[in-house]
Amino acid sequence: QVQLVESGGGLVQPGGSLRLSCGASGLTFSLYFMSWYRQAPGKERELVATIDSTGASTNYADTVKDRFTISRDNAKSIVYLQMDSLKPEDTAVYYCNARRRSVNYWGKGILVTVSS
Repeated sequence: QVQLVESGGGLVQPGGSLRLSCGASGLTFSLYFMSWYRQAPGKERELVATIDSTGASTNYADTVKDRFTISRDNAKSIVYLQMDSLKPEDTAVYYCNARRRSVNYWGKGILVTVSS
């Protein structure tokens, strides 16, 4: 059974930092592209960042470019999202996604709140 479990969310002040982690089990992690998505209240889920299976290539939404960094540790089956210079508009539930060809797996999500 595939499981993706997010951790590291919480409340942070504007300008602060958080690091999200997503631990994967039940799949061959190194074969999957990994992504972080987020969904703010009343809005559609949006793609935040993607990293390829080896970690050599990354892509970011324009709204988080130069502030967020996605990385992975294939030996530990973990993907990270380092979030710096956080803004109130980054407040959302963040979801971990694993994708290989037509197969997608999702975590349950974790709340990040940016507020003073």
